[in-house]
Amino acid sequence: MTTLDTDAGGPPPGLIYRAFWRWHFYAGLLILPVLMLMALTCGLYLFQPELDGVLYRKLLTTPERPIATAPQAWAEAAKAAVPGRVMQLTPPARPGLSARVIIQPDAGEERRAVYVDPHDARVLGDIEDGGIMHLVKRLHSLEIAGPVANIAVEIAAGWTIVLAATGLFLWWPRGRKGGVVSVRGAPRQRVFWRDLHAVTGVFAGLVIVFLAVTGMPWSAVWGDQVRTLTNEAGWGRPKPPASAAAWSHGPDHKPAEGVPWALQEGDMHAGHHTMAVGLTLDDAVARVEASGLGRPYVLSPPREPGKAWSAAYMPDRVEAARTLYLDPGDGKILADIGYDRFGPAAQAIEWGIAVHQGQQFGLVNKLVMLAGCIAIWLLAISGVVMWWKRRPTGRLAAPARPTDARVYWALGAVVAPLAILYPLVGASLLAVLVLDLMGRAALSALRKHREIQA
Repeated sequence: MTTLDTDAGGPPPGLIYRAFWRWHFYAGLLILPVLMLMALTCGLYLFQPELDGVLYRKLLTTPERPIATAPQAWAEAAKAAVPGRVMQLTPPARPGLSARVIIQPDAGEERRAVYVDPHDARVLGDIEDGGIMHLVKRLHSLEIAGPVANIAVEIAAGWTIVLAATGLFLWWPRGRKGGVVSVRGAPRQRVFWRDLHAVTGVFAGLVIVFLAVTGMPWSAVWGDQVRTLTNEAGWGRPKPPASAAAWSHGPDHKPAEGVPWALQEGDMHAGHHTMAVGLTLDDAVARVEASGLGRPYVLSPPREPGKAWSAAYMPDRVEAARTLYLDPGDGKILADIGYDRFGPAAQAIEWGIAVHQGQQFGLVNKLVMLAGCIAIWLLAISGVVMWWKRRPTGRLAAPARPTDARVYWALGAVVAPLAILYPLVGASLLAVLVLDLMGRAALSALRKHREIQA
């Protein structure tokens, strides 16, 4: 093994290498199952429009005929098919597409998406809101397993960056020529899997880290905290106009689908002079259309009297995103918020989310993110095969624990910035470090006890 030059008095470079190798090994052991699930679901979600078009073609498309019915008729038809409350309406973006009405059933079941032909207000069918991709999304965030599992995803994303940082240290050539940008040997040899693992990691590492970092805004703890802090600092969403009261922060608030991340902390109250809800669905659509808001947009009626209607347009390119808020009394536009009005933090996060989802740069964007997802699986498989080929029978065969505690300063220099930026990840890193040191002390005491007994 090639070693690094170090200052006199420091720990031997071979020990530093083994310390990084040990943390790299355990980081992979802890998070690769979760990371593989996230990569699989991310790869599927990248192609949501294409998959929805195949799975739900009969619901999404209609004969290309002129629109002959009003939005209120679409809503009434949807409520007749699924009794409940209208939560959202998405008018068709062009002829040949259906209108979508999201209904919250009276029975308290999950929301349903009802698809209506805008020509004659005929119901084409309904599915659970989001369809199969709703399940994919819940698996991706582990929301399906509850809030604790969702926190585990946040920790896994942070540990992914630890994997990338320690992996880069282990890959560094140190005078070695093979296994740097090329793969040696044949699949029956361990060196082939070692080189495949290293080369895949170095070429895909930036994409994988980008996916991890840009996924953090959705996290249960860090994402909510960052949204709140950036908004309070004036770097997030814009403040409401003078004609509207403060944004609500109720614990039961659930943001409408299609609303930008920066605006998902609350919705707007209308001014006191418009407490009576007088705006109809047809009037609201007419106001939005007159504003020039692009299609398809998501129109959300107020959930309580006196609150504003919202209409959100979220195109592939985030710079064109725009959200309107309408007075519930007369339909006056209370706020017209585009990407250019977001603060620098919100703009950066929104852009990252758009790239993360493969939207910002078209097909090339999707393929690059997909390559990162495939690379995660390739790294996991090659890592397992590499370990399997070198492990002694019946043993875990983890890299040896460093005998010099000073090597943890080198590790700390890598992981400390991450621990500060992501406190939940930092807590888990600290827990692992304490366990590792405790294990080292316990083994040392056991060896001494055996020596005394001998």
